[in-house]
Amino acid sequence: MAAKSDGAAVSVEDDNTPRSLSEPGKPATRSQCTAAGGKPYTLLDCCWVLCALLVFFSDGATDLWLAAHYYLKGDHWWFGLTLVFVVVPSAVVQVLSFRWFVYDYSDLSSGDGSAGGSGSCAAAAGAASGAATASDSTFSTKDSAAGNAANATLVYTSPGQPTTAARAASPRRCCTICMWVFQTVLHVLQLGQVWRYIHALYLGAQSRWHSNGPRRHFHWRLMFESADITMLRLLEAFLKSAPQLVLQLSIMIHLNTALPLPGLSASASLVSLAWMIASYQKVLRDSRDDKLPMSYKAVIAQMLWHFFTIGARTVAFALFASVFQLYFGIFIVSHWCVMTFWIIQGETDLCMSKWEEIIYNMVVGIIYIFCWFNVKEGPSRFRMTFYYSVTLAENVALIAAWYTYRGPQTSDSTALLVVCLVACSFALGTFFMLVYYCWLHPDGPVLGSQWGGCVDEGLVGTGGAVGVIDACLTPSQGSQTDMVITSPPRTLPRTKDTGEPAPGERDRERDRDSCLPVFQVRPSPSSSPALLHRTSSSSRTQEGPVIRIDLPRKRYPAWDAHFIDRRLRKTILLLETTSAVSPRIQYRSSLMGSKEVLEYETTV
Repeated sequence: MAAKSDGAAVSVEDDNTPRSLSEPGKPATRSQCTAAGGKPYTLLDCCWVLCALLVFFSDGATDLWLAAHYYLKGDHWWFGLTLVFVVVPSAVVQVLSFRWFVYDYSDLSSGDGSAGGSGSCAAAAGAASGAATASDSTFSTKDSAAGNAANATLVYTSPGQPTTAARAASPRRCCTICMWVFQTVLHVLQLGQVWRYIHALYLGAQSRWHSNGPRRHFHWRLMFESADITMLRLLEAFLKSAPQLVLQLSIMIHLNTALPLPGLSASASLVSLAWMIASYQKVLRDSRDDKLPMSYKAVIAQMLWHFFTIGARTVAFALFASVFQLYFGIFIVSHWCVMTFWIIQGETDLCMSKWEEIIYNMVVGIIYIFCWFNVKEGPSRFRMTFYYSVTLAENVALIAAWYTYRGPQTSDSTALLVVCLVACSFALGTFFMLVYYCWLHPDGPVLGSQWGGCVDEGLVGTGGAVGVIDACLTPSQGSQTDMVITSPPRTLPRTKDTGEPAPGERDRERDRDSCLPVFQVRPSPSSSPALLHRTSSSSRTQEGPVIRIDLPRKRYPAWDAHFIDRRLRKTILLLETTSAVSPRIQYRSSLMGSKEVLEYETTV
């Protein structure tokens, strides 16, 4: 899920024009890390992390308790399956988490810069400080070997040498050894996520208590840590909690009794699944400046939506598996293959390389066994409708097969009660999905026919050029528009005011008054009044270094490259430490022509 850079050129330079995290030519929207240090960390955010820790511990503890219960009762088959679905997914996630730690901490612990990318970080720190005093100071990265980002080095091209590179000095050797031992023990004990949650709480508190400069640094680190946690926990949820949920429900149906401990374990797994999907979507939106953040009301609505739909889905799975064990395995594998092929055929663009994209699509195929998960840019209502139509048909077929071939120990009244329970659960999930999209979606009521209306958004000034946005949009139209015009094109003539109207001017004015405006821009939801206010406030911030990334920016629902490319992360964090002004990030515009792209790459 997290990748290194695939050879993209990166340059960092001091720029005199304020920019935000956007592509050239696109309007500045919600700033990722403004002068105030980003969105303030609130008590509600702290409570959310504490609740996430509670969900994590309850899910793992109930599974281990249940495995011990099966072992003491002599049910070694159930004990083995329960323990496998706890240990194997946890070990996979811990290995991935420790790999990320090794890559992030190796540069900080190597003083001579022998580790991959350490020279890049040191040069970035030096050039950032040099950019504060020299307007022409620029440095760039070029890969020493094609396709090998770990060997990329930074070349400082300013006339003066960096004077503050010593600030990136490595910690003392004893502290380094202690940190390595501490992290190794944590990950061996399967507590890597716990440490990341505690670290996120610490970073959130520091971002709230510190002043402007350190606050920005802690805010960046908090966003990076939150992204890592959600990726790891989402992977663990669908590798551990989802199979565990189906297994325990199947055991209870097979034994024809509702046992308290398996029921508690299944409930904790279901809550963990719904929690992580909603949490992933919230952190992903918070990380992108071109999307409005998700409120906690919307997060709760998403949790209830996925709680009831996944609950109905897993009960249908468990009922069918209690009668047809072999056919259930064939059905799961077939569904996963079809969904994975559907995702790959959609040509997603979420990772940094082709093979990582394929692996990611295979993991999303596992998620699609249980619930909807948007991985493609653009309107998703038709794809979501298709997915839930297929899911509803499968649920009906599975329940009908179980009802027809169920054992004699299940009475007709009990069977009808279970069928009604599954139907009501799916209906409740659909209801909360409609609540989310009709009232709580961050971009507005998506399912409404007209949610924005025709409003005058006001004047948007850019260097003296003023344009009027006549916003008359629907959600589908707004989501497909990439830019807002704030000044007339260069081809339009500009006349000077001489006090007297030119010949024929009155006629032209009368014709203009009787016609529609020349420019009627249908802006995206990112140009709402809230984002325009944030843009106007962030555009007044002090100029600072700009990190130019020679890649087109990935569109939502993909993560930005500086979140999944850990080399870019370290560059940003070191620039935050050494620069008095928060660095701003600019991606290569996808609207450039071939000649403009060549010129851009040449300058880099």
